[in-house]
Amino acid sequence: MLRVGLTGGIGAGKSAVAQRLAHLGAVIIDADRLAREVVAVGTPGLAEIVGTFGAGVLTPEGDLDRAALGAKVFGDEAARRRLEKIIHPRVRARTAELIVEAPADAIVVNDVPLLVETGLPPTYHLVLVVEARRDLRICRLTETRGMTREEAVARIGAQADDAQRRAACDVVIENNGTLAELHAKVDRIFRERLVPFEEHVRLGTRARPETELRIAEPDPEWPVQAARLMARLRHAIGETARVSHIGSTAVPDLPAKDIIDLMLAVRTLDEADALAERLGEAGFPRREGEWADNARGVPGVTWPKRLHGSADPGRPVNLHVRVHGSPGWRFALLMRDHLRAVPAAREEYAAAKARWAVEHADRYAYGEAKEPWFDAEARAADDWAEEVGWQPDPGQ
Repeated sequence: MLRVGLTGGIGAGKSAVAQRLAHLGAVIIDADRLAREVVAVGTPGLAEIVGTFGAGVLTPEGDLDRAALGAKVFGDEAARRRLEKIIHPRVRARTAELIVEAPADAIVVNDVPLLVETGLPPTYHLVLVVEARRDLRICRLTETRGMTREEAVARIGAQADDAQRRAACDVVIENNGTLAELHAKVDRIFRERLVPFEEHVRLGTRARPETELRIAEPDPEWPVQAARLMARLRHAIGETARVSHIGSTAVPDLPAKDIIDLMLAVRTLDEADALAERLGEAGFPRREGEWADNARGVPGVTWPKRLHGSADPGRPVNLHVRVHGSPGWRFALLMRDHLRAVPAAREEYAAAKARWAVEHADRYAYGEAKEPWFDAEARAADDWAEEVGWQPDPGQ
């Protein structure tokens, strides 16, 4: 099963995307609908709202008067939080029930307007955000929902802005054109990313990156993407998990293969093996085979590790699971910090990458060509560490 979060600012077109995903076969869980369901007449949720906000929030028929309730909480942060404490736990519980009821091979899309504001992105395998220009959103709200311009502007301003949503979400769906154009975008995402992602999660297999070598220019989005992935890992295995962004994509201004390298530090490899199933369920399946780090500085010595990949065909990842304090763990952190701190070392590595990319056509030959450089980098980084007093962060 693949769990997908869907969000977007009011008027952006999130409902149209949800409808298209349902048409394609996804199971849609509508948080707004559940929020109405858990406060329907006769529910404990409605009784608690009346007890908190008074009988004035009811219609003459005994239903919840949403306009009256909205008037009490809009612009009042404390009142809004009291309302959220009543509704959100009930919606989460009902959502969990619906997920359990879904087929094992389902793509479950949770349509949540305030997904970012409530801190939910790490709970999903993937998060989609629908965006539209502000002027279009205002126009849609005034024309289709009967709001005044002032009301539309206020509702938009009360939500997270586009930058906040983009930082928390994996896929941006722009909805500034026709409905047919929007459907084409959704169809492509469903076919090329969601369907294979679900299959990989269900089967415990990784999405294989292309073998052709491509060195990309530095991308400021790499650390943002790594932060989202690390948040998912912590949600899956515990908030105290020691997860780090390592490798070339963790070094500003350094060209790299578009593969995010992460490191999970564990006490023992038995602990790593015990976590393998949970990591796979979170979208990071274990790669078969024996994997080991060169101990660097100890000739002929290697240090075993576990290696996981990504089930997401749209975001290649190498997750290195290393014993905390091992030579491989230390070198990964030291090399990253050395290249971050010493421009000359970073520039030398970038030049070497360009040379190796010309000399080698595939990623594997490229990796072999780097080994002598890594030996030299280990010596230079150790000298730098001694000079500046560098020590690895024990929390990593």
